Amino acid sequence: MKVSETVRLIRLAKGITQKQVAAQLNIPVQTYNGYELGRRKIHVELLKEIAIVLDEPIQKFFSDGIYITKKNEYSA
Repeated sequence: MKVSETVRLIRLAKGITQKQVAAQLNIPVQTYNGYELGRRKIHVELLKEIAIVLDEPIQKFFSDGIYITKKNEYSA
């Protein structure tokens, strides 16, 4: 699974909107959407910031496995 897809799944599992993440990153929501859809490359520095916003260790975006929350279960 691509990093962009994992970012999206984790964000959804946490119930956070793209608009909320974009606001925290101080970028337009359209730009953030491009990252999640894989139209834009997520560079390491940005991924670090996304990890902070989503309150996840950066390694989580590279691991294969299952991401589980109390509400949802997603394959990652």
